[in-house]
Amino acid sequence: MALVAGSTVLLRAGLRLGAEAAARGGNGARRFASHRVLVEPDGAAGIATIKLKNPPVNSLTLEFLTEFIICLEKLENDKTFRGIILTSDCPGIFSAGLDLREMFGKNPAHYAEYWRAVQEMWLKLYQSNLVMVAAINGASPAGGCLMSLTCDYRVLADNPRYRIGLNETLLGIIAPFWFKDNLVNTIGHRAAERALQLGLLFPPKEALQVGMVDQVVPEDQVQSTALSVMTQWLAIPDHARQLTKSMMRKATADHLIKQREADIQNFVSFISRDSIQKSLQVYFEKLKQKQH
Repeated sequence: MALVAGSTVLLRAGLRLGAEAAARGGNGARRFASHRVLVEPDGAAGIATIKLKNPPVNSLTLEFLTEFIICLEKLENDKTFRGIILTSDCPGIFSAGLDLREMFGKNPAHYAEYWRAVQEMWLKLYQSNLVMVAAINGASPAGGCLMSLTCDYRVLADNPRYRIGLNETLLGIIAPFWFKDNLVNTIGHRAAERALQLGLLFPPKEALQVGMVDQVVPEDQVQSTALSVMTQWLAIPDHARQLTKSMMRKATADHLIKQREADIQNFVSFISRDSIQKSLQVYFEKLKQKQH
């Protein structure tokens, strides 16, 4: 049933996005959107800005992931675009990451479908031929951090509340090996080992120091800085840059591709444990108490 539901979501999202693309006439001049993802194309510059808009915290729900992947595929297949700026439409939050509601009280088929969508999002971003610049304009824990780590360059707003990191252990969850691989590639083995075990969330200056981000700028300069960086990257001939990117990233991507099914089964087995489900239940109960 979960697989059927997911297919229905995918079909509806595809039809909606197809209609919106037709409305803009294929010239990249007008923005288009799904319910949870806003795309602002600049055809003349060859750049599209993807804004995450799944309020309140841009959680990576199954429906969001489905719509996001479709938007990304459309831009990849449109030769108008050479680069994407990834940012948030929700004030103060880039993305809170994986939606724990997708991992609680559901059946194994749903868990498998959800994890496959998370994998697909990462693979699409990590292997993209386009230049990907993250304009991180809010907090970016866990899956939000993972999204930014796939990008070629990361610009973070200088706000002490905007912390970034893979903090899965704080919730009693283990970051999968491909989260780890992406982090190690970015900040090095020792820093990644410490960050993953302690579930560290780095404030901007520390994130810059450890190499989690490439630049920290005033909040009102995040977008303009991302555009400036994009111009620099787009000055490089596409074929040379793309082949170099693939050469650098292929082994990491292949590590997951070769083990996708085993990774899904490991996730389903782990998340289905009574102890994990009870931990998630306690988390949701505490969350409910805070809201009252």
